[in-house]
Amino acid sequence: MRHLTRRLRDILLALFTLSALGAGSAMAQAAPHMLLGVDCSAPPLWHCPDTECQAAVVTQAGPTVEMKTRRPFFLDCPSDYKPGDKVNILLSLHGAGSYANWQRNYFPAMDVKDKYRLVIITPSSPTRVWSEADDEYLHNIVDLVVGTIGKDNVDHFILAGHSQGGMTSNRIICTDYFKDKVDVRISLSGGRIGPTTPAGKGFGPGGPQIYKSGQPYTAPPPFRFPVAAAGPPGGACDYSFIFSNGENESIPTTTSPLADKYACAARVQLPDVIDPKAGYVWDSTRQDPGTDGWGHYPKSGRALVYQFPNCKDGRVVADVVKIGKGHTEGYEPNITEAIIALAVSAKGGKIANGSWTPPVPTPPARSPFG
Repeated sequence: MRHLTRRLRDILLALFTLSALGAGSAMAQAAPHMLLGVDCSAPPLWHCPDTECQAAVVTQAGPTVEMKTRRPFFLDCPSDYKPGDKVNILLSLHGAGSYANWQRNYFPAMDVKDKYRLVIITPSSPTRVWSEADDEYLHNIVDLVVGTIGKDNVDHFILAGHSQGGMTSNRIICTDYFKDKVDVRISLSGGRIGPTTPAGKGFGPGGPQIYKSGQPYTAPPPFRFPVAAAGPPGGACDYSFIFSNGENESIPTTTSPLADKYACAARVQLPDVIDPKAGYVWDSTRQDPGTDGWGHYPKSGRALVYQFPNCKDGRVVADVVKIGKGHTEGYEPNITEAIIALAVSAKGGKIANGSWTPPVPTPPARSPFG
């Protein structure tokens, strides 16, 4: 019996050793595809399913922690990423009252991260509204990511934001920190540089004073974009600009001060983008009764794409209108890709060709839930 026990112990030990060696081998193989503790080859964490994305998913703030401010963020990267690879960095800001993972699934650039070599940073404001108090955190994350990737390996730096996140991108893009870094700004219902025609279909939940459910209804305060900053349209710095919103919010006019600035040709309409598949997210708190302007449940769609061609210095100026959509329906896959394709077609290289040198990065912490 004693002999059999020792034999069984030896067999179990051998199996454990082989298992450990296998795990070590797998980790070694995964190592080339790691970026700041994120396994780029793994499926994106907390990715919404095609339908019924739950609140527990969209309210996540991110598993990676920026160690100077001790604040979390999401980082997505190409599945075959290796140190030294050329990439395009996208910093994507959520809107007021929102969350990092809602933004990440609202504009799901992570679905095309491999095709367009995207490293996507999706940060989170603890107050759920961006302000100057968040700027250091944003600077630190960009320093960390660029310092790790290497400035020479950044083809484009793209700054995107939805709603108040889009307005924040407008506030920060020409600041001393960002003006020599951002190649392209994407405004997702976050304000156009240039006039628009309001659709007049309600911005925020409207309707009767009692919800359909019988609960009392309190209308939100009117939403107003801030007064435009003094100085030239778009600020005193250069970048490409892609504006996108829903037809039920507003319609961009056929003129653009940025198109004038870069001596672009008259606006032309590109082929429509058709999306049989719906987006992932919506504002579930504003559907009783809701308004067309604010947005309803996600659905398939069609988007009109306009571009001011032949801009000087390789700039891209474009407008996108999602037909039948409002402020909060998540972006469908094909229009998401079309917007990213426009962005990476623009002139890049501000970071790679500039004089800025990122500081030596402080390795981030990883949440045990990541």
